[in-house]
Amino acid sequence: MANKRPLRYGGVMNSGFPTPPPGVFDDEPPGWTNNAAAPSAASTHAVKPEPYSPPRMATPTAPAMSETLTQRKREMLKRCTDAAQQLGKPVLFGMTTSLILQSVPLPKDCDIDPAELHTVSDSHRTRIRAIVPPTTPHIWKPLSDAHNVRINKHVYALDLIHTWAQLAAHISLESLVILGDAILTAIARKPGLANGRTADGIYQDFVRQVTGLPKFNAKSKCMIALAFITPRVDSPMESKTRIATTKYGLPRAVTNYTVPGATFSNGEPITLDLAWPEFRVAIEYDGDHHRTDKAQWRRDNDKRELLRHHHWIVLIATAANMADEPSQAELAYRAGRQLALRGAVFDFTLTATPLNELARRKRRKSTGAH
Repeated sequence: MANKRPLRYGGVMNSGFPTPPPGVFDDEPPGWTNNAAAPSAASTHAVKPEPYSPPRMATPTAPAMSETLTQRKREMLKRCTDAAQQLGKPVLFGMTTSLILQSVPLPKDCDIDPAELHTVSDSHRTRIRAIVPPTTPHIWKPLSDAHNVRINKHVYALDLIHTWAQLAAHISLESLVILGDAILTAIARKPGLANGRTADGIYQDFVRQVTGLPKFNAKSKCMIALAFITPRVDSPMESKTRIATTKYGLPRAVTNYTVPGATFSNGEPITLDLAWPEFRVAIEYDGDHHRTDKAQWRRDNDKRELLRHHHWIVLIATAANMADEPSQAELAYRAGRQLALRGAVFDFTLTATPLNELARRKRRKSTGAH
């Protein structure tokens, strides 16, 4: 049976720590050794996360996620408009249809068909079901509290926060967290939805609205997920990377962190996907375009070289690191080791702890239970 007892991770490695796989420590820059101390007070900054930075530019060789979402929205909007015109009245769409209409990435493990047109009403009496084109009706009783979005004069989309809650019964807890991250980012990028709020303000309103909803199917799952969703996340894979570090006991990272005093040659600030600023350790998630596009590759190389000069350790995560639990464990180990070498103290676990168990422990700790 696997040992799940946490190892106290601190400035000195635990003597019982497992032997790492080959190549794990190849990421250490010159000047840092296994006995390296944390950066001195003079070289570190007590900083707060900077405002949200825009996503990276698209490249010719690999369309940005936003381009894929835009194309998907265009196709879905035509189908929804056709359905509403056939019915002769405006139609409100929810579930995955609402996500597509509002350019939000779909969860990977949803048990409803995203190709279907999902309509929403607050009762069986008012539900909408069309035969041609076919639609799938859903009842959402808290509908009167939703701030729904007008897409065009025929098509409306369910409020994204209500869409998140509506989908909770159809996806895993981890996917619900990832979707929550994506929705926070989608709201922040739309001035009409953000209404001048900061990313943190949007998150606080998200929590308040979900908490205030009347009881619904899977509300308890939503309440667990709220403790893990985070603003300022650019992609679902960045969310998955952050969740992996959380499940192995690493301290909470700052998302889309702006590095003080570090800029590209054009003056653009340098950001990091996941960062532990106090210890100058970070993880960057690189999709395929970081490897295949020359301009992006050079930009990444320049960025990481500059960060090395500022004594940052930057680990690179790819889809391969997220492919299975052993791969995620290796990445978490590498990041944890670098944090420990620089003075971080935390409980690292040799196996992943499920999010619901982490939430349970957090509740017990907050109430003083043992």
